[in-house]
Amino acid sequence: MKRYPLKRYPSKQGAALSASGFGTAWFALCVAFALHILDEASTGFLAVYNPTVTALRGRWGWFPMPTFEFREWLVGLIVACGLLFCLTPVAARGMSGLRPLAWVYAVIMFMNGLGHTLFSILGRTVASVTFPRPAPGFYSSPFLFVASVWLMVRLRRTARVDFQLPTGD
Repeated sequence: MKRYPLKRYPSKQGAALSASGFGTAWFALCVAFALHILDEASTGFLAVYNPTVTALRGRWGWFPMPTFEFREWLVGLIVACGLLFCLTPVAARGMSGLRPLAWVYAVIMFMNGLGHTLFSILGRTVASVTFPRPAPGFYSSPFLFVASVWLMVRLRRTARVDFQLPTGD
């Protein structure tokens, strides 16, 4: 009697995890965000941001953005980025509760990259705040664009996948 080797097929649970997850795109956006923080910190972002916020508050008293000292700004961004990195395993599992945050994260980072690019083209943020081109944070903007678009694409592609936690069966 001839014996045939057993073929190993991937489990449905593993397929469900990879089909519904957006962890790789989430992780890429976290890396792009970390690079962007480094880019902004090393190119004097707050020297443009704080005067812009002050000018906008002068024009519209209700303008909600705060001004920052370097240390509190940098620590806040590092903590936020670290927390987002910690959510990578949850994103890899495609947990539905993370999807709204993922969309917000992707859109904010896309707009962030767009803003740095636009301000680099204009050479100013508002009329009273000019700077030599490119704008602080510009060099990492393409990474924000690509990673945020990738995350949005993954979120759209995985929108209809029903995710279930694997069981020990």
